Amino acid sequence: MSLLKTIDTNPSFAPRESGPLPERLISGNPAFKTWAQDVARGETVHSGVWEATPGETRSIKGETFEFCHILSGLVELTPEGGEPVVYKAGDSFVMKPGFVGVWKTIETVRKIYVTVS
Repeated sequence: MSLLKTIDTNPSFAPRESGPLPERLISGNPAFKTWAQDVARGETVHSGVWEATPGETRSIKGETFEFCHILSGLVELTPEGGEPVVYKAGDSFVMKPGFVGVWKTIETVRKIYVTVS
């Protein structure tokens, strides 16, 4: 098993399709696609590509740390009690455990993600 993993940003396999939990939907009708590509450390580390269509949802990280790198699209994240921050293609950010806020997809977004639980 190789300890080097390349994330395929345009995977050829079918994604897992989903939507927001009803209690987290704020506005719109966002649809999510996830191309999971690797799991490690006893299923506590996940990585892959995620895509969302426009809409607004409540983001609650709980105990999860998430690194994101935006490949395309435009999002606005507003931490609870904080100011909105806009991220676009080429930007990277981390949502630390305990993060609570609003994730607003302005233009369909595709990102690389790495989560650690």
